[in-house]
Amino acid sequence: MTLGSVLYLSREDVEATQLPMSEIIQALEAMFKEKGNGEVEMPPKPGIHPRPDAFIHAMPAYIPSLEAAGVKWVSGYPGNQARGLPYITGLLILNDPDTGVPLAVMDCTWITAQRTGAATAVSAKYLARPDSVSVGIVACGVQGRSNLEALACLFTVQQVKAYDLHPEIALRYAREMEERLDLNIEPVKTLPEAVKELDIVVTSGPILKNPKAPIEPGWLAPGSFASLVDFDSYWQGAALREVDKLATDDLAQMRYYRQEGYFRDTPEVYADLGEIVAGRKPGRESASERTASINLGLALDDMATAVRVYQRARARGIGRELAL
Repeated sequence: MTLGSVLYLSREDVEATQLPMSEIIQALEAMFKEKGNGEVEMPPKPGIHPRPDAFIHAMPAYIPSLEAAGVKWVSGYPGNQARGLPYITGLLILNDPDTGVPLAVMDCTWITAQRTGAATAVSAKYLARPDSVSVGIVACGVQGRSNLEALACLFTVQQVKAYDLHPEIALRYAREMEERLDLNIEPVKTLPEAVKELDIVVTSGPILKNPKAPIEPGWLAPGSFASLVDFDSYWQGAALREVDKLATDDLAQMRYYRQEGYFRDTPEVYADLGEIVAGRKPGRESASERTASINLGLALDDMATAVRVYQRARARGIGRELAL
């Protein structure tokens, strides 16, 4: 028996598979149910931090029902924007669960963006009001785009307010996403405008270990849901202590990050998202609850998405075969 070859998928190849956001959301919801029932394997992600507020993480996971096993090697560098480089870069390797032999190596940038938006949508399905129609986007980068795209798959979004530290970026975001999603998007000049009195709020700036968080108590309205894609970088501890139900996508990783010095002023979470999706703990229970989820980003999200990218690439003849 020979090792054969591995399929290499560039970012262009990954995007060419045209895996729809709705399918990624469905995949993640099914995965979170399995996670809540203890049927998956995912150790807390180890990482290195060569520069301040930068990280390079190894993210392994296995989802038995999908026969999806692999690891993502991903970096996040806040200073990359000034260099004309993306904040997130990296590679993902899929392995054959039966033999351990690598099946594919693919760029992980698009996968990371899409699965993060999908995780917000799954969180919102269980924690936001079903009749939510207004969305605040704080930080109009890659995650601001994918999170809004995902939310628009599940909610009848009628109003979007977009804020960025750089007003020209918010303006460009509004024009682009209006055309892509056929939504009314208003670029706003101040942060409170993108948070107050809105049904769903997404913050997705750079992840900071020692943030000077600007979102204050009283900004998140009763009945609203917030997705903290950037950990607690935008949220003061006092603001999070007003939340009635604070969830996370993984309790073990939350504990790990606390040990590493993150979340120093963030209250303890109410539940793992998997517990909520599996029905082990209730999600939203009243229209007036303030709810939030701190989604740390899971290798399980990546594997649930990457295996579908791989299958579509194989079916469509996308990518290059490289000898092992």
